[in-house]
Amino acid sequence: MKPLTLVLALISAFVLSANASDTFKVDPVHSFVLFSVQHLGIANTYGRFNDISGTVVFDKDNPSKSSVELSVQVESLDTHNSIRDRSVKSPDFFDAKQFPTMTFKSTKVEGSGDMLKVSGDLTIHGVTKPLTVDFRKGGEGKGVFGEMRGGGETHFTIRRSDFGMNFQQGAVGDEVNITLSLEGIKK
Repeated sequence: MKPLTLVLALISAFVLSANASDTFKVDPVHSFVLFSVQHLGIANTYGRFNDISGTVVFDKDNPSKSSVELSVQVESLDTHNSIRDRSVKSPDFFDAKQFPTMTFKSTKVEGSGDMLKVSGDLTIHGVTKPLTVDFRKGGEGKGVFGEMRGGGETHFTIRRSDFGMNFQQGAVGDEVNITLSLEGIKK
């Protein structure tokens, strides 16, 4: 191999290995924030948020260089009942007018393979609390238009009282179970 060809090959290998992270823009059509909460201690009430956006940077060789930044619009809350939706968006619960957005910004990513532990700051109702979740990375593949996609999912529980939402404690459970399923398009 000629010296110049060898040098170019080494530089290319270095550049490619130095850029091992992939950036994905969250696809709101294929991503979900689902929740359930006890009602009167009888059964769970379910809902979702229909407007999620954000960016996930994933470095498979060095997960500590990965990051997550998500934003959810509170007005997009949907419990399949417009009266309940208005109540939950009101100042009694989310106060969507004063606090229109929920956010998560990672501060640390650990793990390997398909299981990652993602820690960060979750802000709801103007209150920021630390949160650590186990995130199971899904697959990667081409979408219908040839775009590269990737994703994964996590399940976790928060206490709404930790975020200042104390209205109707007892009638409405304090623990809220959340499923976050993300699919993103590689930039």
